[in-house]
Amino acid sequence: MTNRGASSSSAPFTKSWKYHVFLSFRGFDTRSNFTSHLYSNLRLQGINTFMDDDELRRGEEISNTLLTAIEDSKISVVVFSKNYASSKWCLDELVKILDCKESNQQLVIPVFYKVNPSDVRNHRGSFGNALANMDCNNVEKVNKWKEALSQAGKLAGFTLSDE
Repeated sequence: MTNRGASSSSAPFTKSWKYHVFLSFRGFDTRSNFTSHLYSNLRLQGINTFMDDDELRRGEEISNTLLTAIEDSKISVVVFSKNYASSKWCLDELVKILDCKESNQQLVIPVFYKVNPSDVRNHRGSFGNALANMDCNNVEKVNKWKEALSQAGKLAGFTLSDE
């Protein structure tokens, strides 16, 4: 492994992480099943995991608490489910997670829960429908969401299906 020389490039390796894992997911899709089981098992293994609470979602905008938790996590696990893209909150989280992937060299692991990675990547199926029906007049923001979905859909991860 080569050292790139710049002190800023080594900063992520010396960073003190508050959480090992940040879980991003669409609550009503997976909170009571897959995500809660994943969270419990990570915690049982001694992995400090941040899983948001419904109480954090009081406003329309993503909260500073959540932004800080994303920044303070070494790994983000993004659980893409059928309704993930219908949530502006989830899409804002995804943009922040991918920003941290670049700036902090955070590891991002996608889990495609009963969805096809190519639907995420190419905005098809429920992902395309959600974006097309999104009530957002901010074209720049919608373009960021689309780019984030495209990038995340290209990452190596896990695909879980009904079969």
